[in-house]
Amino acid sequence: MRHQLDEPALDWRAKGFWQPDGPVPDAAFGAAGHSLFGGAVTWPVLAVRRSAVAHNVATMAEFCARHGFSFAPHGKTSMAPSLLDAQLSAGAWAITVATSNQALACRALGVPRVLLANELLDPEPLRWLAREVDRGFEALFFVDSVAGVEVIGAALADRPAGAPLRVLVELGFPGGRTGCRTVEQVVEVAEALAATQVRLDGVAGYEGGLPDGAAVSAYLRRLRTAATELAHRGLVGPEVIVSAGGSAWFDLVAEELGGAWLTGHDLRVVLRSGAYVTHDHGFYAAHTPFRRIPGQGRLDAALELWAQVTSTPEPGLAIVGMGKRDAPYDEGLPVPLRIRRRSGVEHAVTGMTVSRLNDHHGYLSVPPDVELYPGDLVCFGISHPCTAFDKWRVLPVVDDDHTIVDLLRTYF
Repeated sequence: MRHQLDEPALDWRAKGFWQPDGPVPDAAFGAAGHSLFGGAVTWPVLAVRRSAVAHNVATMAEFCARHGFSFAPHGKTSMAPSLLDAQLSAGAWAITVATSNQALACRALGVPRVLLANELLDPEPLRWLAREVDRGFEALFFVDSVAGVEVIGAALADRPAGAPLRVLVELGFPGGRTGCRTVEQVVEVAEALAATQVRLDGVAGYEGGLPDGAAVSAYLRRLRTAATELAHRGLVGPEVIVSAGGSAWFDLVAEELGGAWLTGHDLRVVLRSGAYVTHDHGFYAAHTPFRRIPGQGRLDAALELWAQVTSTPEPGLAIVGMGKRDAPYDEGLPVPLRIRRRSGVEHAVTGMTVSRLNDHHGYLSVPPDVELYPGDLVCFGISHPCTAFDKWRVLPVVDDDHTIVDLLRTYF
C-alpha cells in the first residue's frame, strides 16, 4: 500500500530513543546496525522482534487459507503501517478498524479496503466515507438498529446518486456490547436498509465477551442462522459476508462457520483477529486457540519491554524504571523473562513477578535465590498488545541478536 506521509525522522520526541544531537531519518537509523544495548536507546523501551512478527503473519495467513476464510486483521492492535503492509502482503482481504479516525488513517496510508467493526453514526464521517467510496475506496461498517439506519439515511439524504455504502447487520448477545439481540431484530434492521442508498452485504458479530467455548459456539450458530434468514428472504445479494473472530476463539469460528453452508449464495467468511500479529506472554498466551489446535500452528510473542533496575531498597524487592505509562496492565501485569547484567551476560529467570506499577516505577518481587543490582536490565513480556502500542509511537524492530534493523511507527 502507498503511505501518504512525510519522510519520518527520529529525534527527542520518540520515547525510548536517545537522540540528543538532532533528527535522524528513520531509514538511516534502521540501517546503522545499532545494538539495542549500544546506547542508541534508553530505558524503558518496547522492542519488536522481526522474526516473531513474520512467523505470526504467515501462521494466520495459512490458517485462513486452510479454512477458506478471508482475513481482515484488526488494525487497532498497532495502527502501524509496516504491520498493516505485512498483513496485506500476506493476503489479507481488508484491514479492520474500530473508529472513523482509524478508517481515515487507513485511507491516508493507502489501505484499499477497510471493515469498520462498529456502528458509524457521525454525519461528517458518513459523508466523507460516501465521497471516498465514490472515488474507489472500499469500506463496510456495522449497523444494529432501525434508529441507526435512520441516522445514516438522514446524513446521506442530500447525497447525489453514487456507489452504495455497504453495511453488515451486527448480531450481539444479551449483556454484550453492540448488536441486535435477536435474529428477528436483524431481519427488521435489514428490511429498514432496503429503503436507503445503503447496501446490505451480510452479518457480523463479536464473540470475545462470552464466558466459554460452549457459549461461543451457540452464538456463532445464531450468527449463521441470521445469515441464512437474510438470504432466504432475499435481503442480501449473491455474495453474503459473515464476519466474526477476535483472537481468542477463531478455532470455533472455523468449526461453526467454515464450509459451504449457505446454499444458493457465495459465502465469504471474514475473520477479524488482530492481537495475533505480536501475540503476548499473558492474556493471549493463555487464550490462543492454537493451545487447543496445536497441529494448526503456533504464535510467538514479539514484544519485549526492557527496563533498568534503579533501586534494590530491601530484600525481595527491586524497583525498575517501567510503569503504567510504559506497560499495559488492563489484562495482566508484565511478565519478567530475562536478566541482562551490566557485563552483558544474559540469562532466563523464574520466580520473579511484578506486583504493581506506578506511573514510572515497577515493583518487582525477587525470590531469595535471585540477585539484582542497580543498572541490570530486565526483559519483560507484556499482556494484551492492544494497550501496549498506544503507549509507544516509535518502536525499534530487532533481529534475534537484538540488532536494530528498522523502526516501527504507530498512528492512533
